[in-house]
Amino acid sequence: MAAPTNGSGGSRRSVPGDLADMATRSKSSQRWLKEHFSDPYVKKAQAEGLRSRAAYKLEELLERDRLLKPGMVVVDLGAAPGGWSQFVRQAMGDHGRVVAMDILDMPPLAGVEFLHGDFREDSVLSQLEALLDGAPVDLVLSDMAPNKSGVDAVDQPRAMYLAELAMDFADRHLKPGGAFLIKLFQGTGFDDYIRELRRRYDKVAIRKPDASRKRSPEVYALGQGKRIQIK
Repeated sequence: MAAPTNGSGGSRRSVPGDLADMATRSKSSQRWLKEHFSDPYVKKAQAEGLRSRAAYKLEELLERDRLLKPGMVVVDLGAAPGGWSQFVRQAMGDHGRVVAMDILDMPPLAGVEFLHGDFREDSVLSQLEALLDGAPVDLVLSDMAPNKSGVDAVDQPRAMYLAELAMDFADRHLKPGGAFLIKLFQGTGFDDYIRELRRRYDKVAIRKPDASRKRSPEVYALGQGKRIQIK
């Protein structure tokens, strides 16, 4: 989801503080690019034809808890560019269904059903329900993250808002006994969110896969055994 833009609507001259800020961001971007292209998981993804290094995070998470089973229906929220959906499709072979949703467009993936739109909108949810045609959802995945501003007081609430939307989606569409895997960022609201997950699932675990960069505050929360009623 796009971050809000500056509402001034006009332009202004740069001042020394602006230039210093731009220089800092430029150095930060250069460091990120250097780290990104030297990352062994990025190189591996490119060599294996995967759309993103995030596939290796998911591979570890799924294998550790044996989440994938033949014939499952999996919904991937915030799926673009498609790394998770691509991996799940390959892992399940020709069995089961993978439904990817994102507000951003995503190039087609063989065997993946893609819904382009905002899953908060009734029209998009209606399309999903028509697509599923009564089939229960076994696993909901969410690797969503907001566009980062670099200001934690802004970014963390945005991230938690997306996480709450994903949990609400799982509340409504995941079958009893199903599993929910979501990326979270540690910070304000994190502990409360985990408490809410524990009200909804028999088992909740926090994971930090090897492919997740060590300096990143991201972790993955896994809820297994969705309860029929929230405690």
